[in-house]
Amino acid sequence: MGKVAVGATVVCAAAVCAASVYIVRRRMQSSGKWARVIEILRVLEEDCATPIAKLRQVADAMTVEMHAGLASEGGSKLKMLISYVDNLPSGEEHGFFYALDLGGTNFRVMRVLLGGKEGRVVKQEAKEVSIPPHLMTSGSDELFNFIAEALANFVATEGEDFHLPEGRQRELGFTFSFPVKQTSLSSGTLIKWTKGFSIEDTVGQDVVGELVKAMERVGLDMNVTALVNDTVGTLAGGRYYNPDVVAAVILGTGTNAAYVERAHAIPKWHGLLPKSGEMVINMEWGNFRSSHLPLTEYDHLLDFDSLNPGEQILEKIISGMYLGEILRRVLLKMADEAAFFGDSVPPKLRIPFIIRTPDMSAMHSDTSPDLKVVGSKLKDILEVPTTSLKMRKVVVSLCDIIASRGARLSAAGIYGILKKLGRDTPKDGETQKSVIAMDGGLFEHYTQFSECMESSLKELLGDEASGSVEVIHSNDGSGVGAALLAASHSQYLDDVSETS
Repeated sequence: MGKVAVGATVVCAAAVCAASVYIVRRRMQSSGKWARVIEILRVLEEDCATPIAKLRQVADAMTVEMHAGLASEGGSKLKMLISYVDNLPSGEEHGFFYALDLGGTNFRVMRVLLGGKEGRVVKQEAKEVSIPPHLMTSGSDELFNFIAEALANFVATEGEDFHLPEGRQRELGFTFSFPVKQTSLSSGTLIKWTKGFSIEDTVGQDVVGELVKAMERVGLDMNVTALVNDTVGTLAGGRYYNPDVVAAVILGTGTNAAYVERAHAIPKWHGLLPKSGEMVINMEWGNFRSSHLPLTEYDHLLDFDSLNPGEQILEKIISGMYLGEILRRVLLKMADEAAFFGDSVPPKLRIPFIIRTPDMSAMHSDTSPDLKVVGSKLKDILEVPTTSLKMRKVVVSLCDIIASRGARLSAAGIYGILKKLGRDTPKDGETQKSVIAMDGGLFEHYTQFSECMESSLKELLGDEASGSVEVIHSNDGSGVGAALLAASHSQYLDDVSETS
């Protein structure tokens, strides 16, 4: 009995000894794994670093590419598209105008009543329409017939306020956010469809012509005055309320910039110089790339796996479509190489784009002591039941590194535009103000991103120059902006000036 007891004691002691060795080993392994987590975090931070000197290099490269793109077609990664908008809204516009905003699976029809300097936008009405999925891959006539019918139905609901003078045609600004080769203010041929559309017989056709034919088929008499993209619309909307607006930047799912250039500074422009002496340039800056951009292994792999490898590099590191996906890729590496979420990788973490940028923003903004929002997001999205506080802190650090890089590079791009316009330094005796109109969900809803972007721009400009540069939110520029451009380029402009 005693021997058995002793033997049992020996066995128990051996078991305890083996267990303690196992625990020590596990601790060493887990500390080794944790060290790997911290190493992955450190390397990411180094690779994403955007010291002020690097931002200046990016801005200089942006300015060089802008010059090259204005000099000749295809001379730059920046398309620097001539928009044919040479007459931005001034606030004097009167009358009522329509807008059609087609940029995805929904489109909007809108009418605005303009009352000049005093009234501004007196009244606006809008309707959103979903495009049935089958029309996104059918024929051109079918899609544009559907749009024209929705527009005609909307016109039929005009109230007493929207009164058209005798003998006048309704006028429409058409925001079309797909790649187009603009041929005049009110015409442009479709280069290719994106965002899930695939209608072969529209490619190479004038999209305004397609819309006009469809309007004729449904008996709608309306003149398409301006074809614009959403960034140019945002610029117009910004200028309408503030005459100091010189550029517009959209930071949303995608990103782009447009600005007002002096017409004589566009060597590839071979037409008559506009009376205003100005021309709006649609930069398509999402396609910018430079050896100075701080790219990581995750960016290279994301680009390789994308539908357009080698293109839209700036967009892939600063826009809302991709920030959450970069975060997912870093977390996957931590899970694979350092068991960040335990012994097995959460299956959901292997699904591309499962972490959306709004989720990343919510985690980044978490100020609760135990980072409760981070924990619940990881549980809801990745089905990770429990996470420690130090794990959650790592996630917040990743969000900060990825968002800060995007925000600071956005600031460098804006600084590049200001440099191109000679508005990056204060002029002696001049009090020129430069206002940048911003729009897009990323700018509007991701507070840490927008605040970091604005503080980085101030850092680049310096105290004196930053006093004359202002960033404003120009909400819904792409819709109202198109109607305003229809007004500022109206076929009845001479009549308006004669009667006013």
